[in-house]
Amino acid sequence: MTEKNVSENFITQIIDADLASGKHAQVHTRFPPEPNGFLHVGHVKSICLNFGLAEDYQGQCNLRFDDTNPDKESVEYAQAIQKDVEWLGFKWSDKVLYTSDNFDQLYGYAEELINKGLAFVDEQSPEQIRETRGDFTTPGTNSPFRDRPSEESLDFFRRMRAGEFADGAMVLRAKIDMQSGNLNMRDPIIYRIKRQHHIRTGDKWCIYPMYDFSHCISDALEGITHSVCTLEFADHKPLYDWVLDNITIDCHPQQIEFNRLNQTFTITSKRKLNELVEQGVVDGWDDPRMPTVSGMRRRGYTPTSIREYAKKSTVTKKPSIIPMSMLEDCVRQELNASSPRIMGVLNPLKLVIENYPEGQSEMITAKNHPMDESFGTRELPFGRELYIEADDYKEGANRKFFRFTEGREVRLRYAYYLTCQRAIKDENGNVIELRCTYDPETKGGSSPDGRKVKGTIHWVSAQHADDVELRLYDRLFNVVSPKGMDDLNPESLLVLNNAKLEPGIIEHSNDVQYQFERMGYFYRDKTHETDKPIFNRIVNLRDSWAKQEQQ
Repeated sequence: MTEKNVSENFITQIIDADLASGKHAQVHTRFPPEPNGFLHVGHVKSICLNFGLAEDYQGQCNLRFDDTNPDKESVEYAQAIQKDVEWLGFKWSDKVLYTSDNFDQLYGYAEELINKGLAFVDEQSPEQIRETRGDFTTPGTNSPFRDRPSEESLDFFRRMRAGEFADGAMVLRAKIDMQSGNLNMRDPIIYRIKRQHHIRTGDKWCIYPMYDFSHCISDALEGITHSVCTLEFADHKPLYDWVLDNITIDCHPQQIEFNRLNQTFTITSKRKLNELVEQGVVDGWDDPRMPTVSGMRRRGYTPTSIREYAKKSTVTKKPSIIPMSMLEDCVRQELNASSPRIMGVLNPLKLVIENYPEGQSEMITAKNHPMDESFGTRELPFGRELYIEADDYKEGANRKFFRFTEGREVRLRYAYYLTCQRAIKDENGNVIELRCTYDPETKGGSSPDGRKVKGTIHWVSAQHADDVELRLYDRLFNVVSPKGMDDLNPESLLVLNNAKLEPGIIEHSNDVQYQFERMGYFYRDKTHETDKPIFNRIVNLRDSWAKQEQQ
């Protein structure tokens, strides 16, 4: 049985009932982003839910761009969104669709509402419309133009389309109920004048439909069965149904709302994310600290781990906040099984084995994955001079420190037992080199006399190591519910320019996630390299933020 993309929830129960009753013969969903920015983690749940439902029920899912606000939209954003959806592993039905494909039909339906006396052209200013709309405690006031004859509104609407009036001079409003407790039903605007070049229709139109009018009709024209959206659209559902109930159209999709993905330590406001980009806090929308899909891709997250995260994010009618650690755990779980192990030294300290013959080297056999023999083995060069992590040495350490200190024996991973004899310091008292001896009888990491050592550390051959740059990324914000710039994590990026990597990795590192033993998971950032290879840390081996998330 094929594993489901979407765990059972109230939406799958609705779909099951619809299919069982014969209401629908096939499931048809859609993902309708506006091409005005990059997709982020908040979109991921909706993507995985809409496309996942279609896959699980052998149905269809459309990718439709809501391109009704031309001053903020671009072809580049549309292309980036398509790339993200494809990278996540989803395919849309047939071609990419656009709301602008339906502009002529949408205009026709607007005229139909006018002819039915259900829409009128309002010449009030935007400020007047806002004032007369009322609020949650005050009912709205009818526009003085609400009862103008349909023929007159139709004439004005056609002249709006012809470009006779200035932007903002008038709008087309649906005639519903200014006394409604739902503000969305108080004669909402459904068309406005907006002279703005459109990414697909050019300058053909100077009036554009509002989302609440165009979205439901586009759903119906495409034969969508279940219009799945987030909870903020629940108050818009009566308007969704009103439009479809009052025009001549055969299909009436069912709008179903679910809780959006809100994540700790994360901001998903496009305005605030754009501020980070424009002020140079991050180096673009694909900065690995950004919550964008492109940022996660560049950092080294995998599509399957992100999809698993979305699957674990419970689909309910109640708002919720998901711990970022859940996403990181999904990434770790996959990479733990799929990532080959290698050795890389982040902060190198030179180590010299005094009793190892000068000019001699040998090959050490290392496992590519300690828990999966199918990964095979590799050969690592070993010699007199090595690099280890600087913090694997501590002067005068107590018995609870199991790494190098004077007189203590430590195991080198896959190699030998070494004993630290002394540390060499510079004029400032900084340790710059360790002098050790090794036991040649312990090759492979065990002693023939049965003696045990508690510490095992990684290493690379100084003669053969490759120089690499490592970028240690952490969370962009250091509070659970960040508001903006004041909550930035000053340690969200640490660049290490002097890291060392075992040989033979760089030429085979494209699109491979590695575990640097003891150090975390890393991914090569080849498109942003200059003079040396760059590896981004994807995630630590363990979560270091759990306590803060639980507070």
